[in-house]
Amino acid sequence: MSKPEDIAVPPLKSSGIGDSPIRIPEACPALLLNDVLIFPNTIVPLAISSPAMIAMINDVLAGHRVVAAFSRAQSPPSDKPEDQFYSVGTAAHIMKMFRMPDETIRVLIQGMVRVKRLEILKTDPYLQVKIQPMQIPRDSTIQIEGLTRTVISDFSKYAEENTLPDEVRIAVHNIADPGALADIVASNLNLSISEKQEILEQNALEARLTLVATHLSRELELLKIGTEIRGKVERELESNQKEYYLREQLKAIRRELGEDSEVSTEITEFERKVTEAAMPTHAADAARKELDRMKVMSAASAEYSVSRTYIEWLVNLPWSKASVDELNLIQAEKELDEDHYGLGEVKTRILEFLAVRKLKRDNRGPILCFAGPPGVGKTSLGRSIARSMNREFVRMSLGGVRDEAEIRGHRRTYVGAMPGRIIQSLRRVGVKNPVIMLDEIDKLGMDFRGDPASALLEVLDPAQNYTFSDHYLDVEFDLSSVFFITTANDVGLIPGPLRDRMEIIEIPSYITDEKIQIGLRYLLPRQIEESGLKSSHLAITEDGMRAIIRGYTREAGVRRLEQRIGAICRKIARSVAEGKRKRVNITANTASQYLGPAPYAEDGLPEAPQVGVALGLAWTPVGGEILVIESTSMPGSGKLQVTGQLGDVMKESAQIALSYLHAHARELNIAEEGFTKNDVHLHVPEGAQPKEGPSAGIALASSLASLLSNKPVRNDMCMTGEITLTGQVLPVGGIREKIVAAARRGITTIVMPKANEKDLFYVPDHIKSRLKFHFVNDLDQALKLTLRAPIKKRGAVNA
Repeated sequence: MSKPEDIAVPPLKSSGIGDSPIRIPEACPALLLNDVLIFPNTIVPLAISSPAMIAMINDVLAGHRVVAAFSRAQSPPSDKPEDQFYSVGTAAHIMKMFRMPDETIRVLIQGMVRVKRLEILKTDPYLQVKIQPMQIPRDSTIQIEGLTRTVISDFSKYAEENTLPDEVRIAVHNIADPGALADIVASNLNLSISEKQEILEQNALEARLTLVATHLSRELELLKIGTEIRGKVERELESNQKEYYLREQLKAIRRELGEDSEVSTEITEFERKVTEAAMPTHAADAARKELDRMKVMSAASAEYSVSRTYIEWLVNLPWSKASVDELNLIQAEKELDEDHYGLGEVKTRILEFLAVRKLKRDNRGPILCFAGPPGVGKTSLGRSIARSMNREFVRMSLGGVRDEAEIRGHRRTYVGAMPGRIIQSLRRVGVKNPVIMLDEIDKLGMDFRGDPASALLEVLDPAQNYTFSDHYLDVEFDLSSVFFITTANDVGLIPGPLRDRMEIIEIPSYITDEKIQIGLRYLLPRQIEESGLKSSHLAITEDGMRAIIRGYTREAGVRRLEQRIGAICRKIARSVAEGKRKRVNITANTASQYLGPAPYAEDGLPEAPQVGVALGLAWTPVGGEILVIESTSMPGSGKLQVTGQLGDVMKESAQIALSYLHAHARELNIAEEGFTKNDVHLHVPEGAQPKEGPSAGIALASSLASLLSNKPVRNDMCMTGEITLTGQVLPVGGIREKIVAAARRGITTIVMPKANEKDLFYVPDHIKSRLKFHFVNDLDQALKLTLRAPIKKRGAVNA
């Protein structure tokens, strides 16, 4: 509450308390002091920050300017108000007050006379007590005179040794009142509050001077011992061994005083924590061995600091602390549905995994890996799992990590060594069984500092991680209770041995209908709240949300969509703050007013069948796309040229298609001259975008077959499938996204591999109902379907 700003100094002139005209009221405000005691005849500066105390000071200054200053009791016997401070204090006069910029005050206060607390009158708004001044003794005996001379003489020596200000020594020599002398000397001694309180409560002059003389003599003896110790150490050491001298001096002081050192106290505290931590035997033995080393070290040495840090890590790890699992599958399903829209297959697999953990609690299940494009909710799924299990959640980003020590820690021989991030995370959450998500595990690096992926082999292997050894700890730590979840964008980039230790759960990209519902149910309410708006200020229709998704985003997830919604909310927040608008309804026609022209537009597709033009389907990280494949011929020698930034696999697919057509030219009614006397140029538009993969095989073959046979390709049909030299059609991936893209662009018919028929299970029914599917096993079947005239023109639909 209140603390001194400087040493107490004697008044520059006699206070004249005995004859003072200042009246000491019987009912007086009480000023309670922490670690401060005010003696009569002394002036002390105080800093006061408590609002109640500041109010009390203001009231006192407006009246008699007198307060009763009491020191707080060091160890109160009870919680009663009267036991919280000593019963004897000092009536003090407030001389000056200064108000500070930080709304605290500084007061200069002068002690006047000892007072005894009779009773507490009230505690609100501040403490007020009834006091009785103690009689000021005026004894004058030869014993008092002798004690007075002794105190003055010893204080002169003490002041010289402690370099007290000269004015203090001069003032003490000129004090005629023995009582004032005792009070002023006591206020300048290095005594505890209880020792000073003992002097304050002693009103008899002779007894008070005796106490002061005793304490003063003890302080001088301590100073003498310190001087002797310094001299003894100086004789033993050379002048240039300063560090060694300080250590020996510290040891000598401890031996002379017979007191326990801080080092001993700290080691005792560590020993208690080692016992309370309930460590395994091997860890406790390592901790005690390190404590034995610390006992013979100097606290000032660098080795002591290293050992202390090591012990702190050991005792603060959750060796036996664990949260209680709540594997309620109904509640888990509810929380997954609340946090995520769609992802039905993913949620089913997660709930199955949790069911197994509920029935078999040996914690040796597989490690989950959520794989999918950015922004589809991989990290938030991990949070939902942790919440449903009542476990702590920790996310560790592994993107760009190249140092093995990030996982296993540094050995203690290195300066600034620390445990790895696994151990750091466990200490931070305080339990040994959290859910730890290792994010972006496919982006781990590797350099001369080691391979972090190899370090993770032990961490993610349920058969090994119960004996995980961090290089810094150098003792085994059981990680089998930790629920590890990893995430990745591309599973193919994860090293094989590491991938084998994980159960991959593919999280597909969202289709437009799913994004619309996510935007309306989750993203829009969140952005409205973050922008300071209310739901009554903004509404977005389904068509408006669809326009934002199609025209302003190109992503598999919904991060960019949330950014676009946030941009709309900020513009509306400004209008609301300026009082211009009260409610806005965003539709497909008004979205551009807030987001500007749409940067993305659907590319034009052929309105009529054309020779050499076929429509393929492609999967991209942001969803399905339609590829327009064009081919033309010119006189030449049978060369094939491909353009449009095609990858090696796609170029090979084009060459396979041309070779198959050449080999089966007679069956397909294609003239031989088309292969030998003409060069063929095949192009896939949007040349700035790299294209790769084998799934455009049927489309490439259809485009070339159309060109060489001069038959147009149906413009209402898309196709996907890998082809071989023998004409077989092989299954491909991304069927769900490809079909959704085709339906969105108004395609009516899709040709796809027979082996992919099972993948229609994952396509929404309302989209399948708008399309006709042809499943083929070989290229001949496909070409019979694609090289026909269209039935009708396309019409775009919502998908």
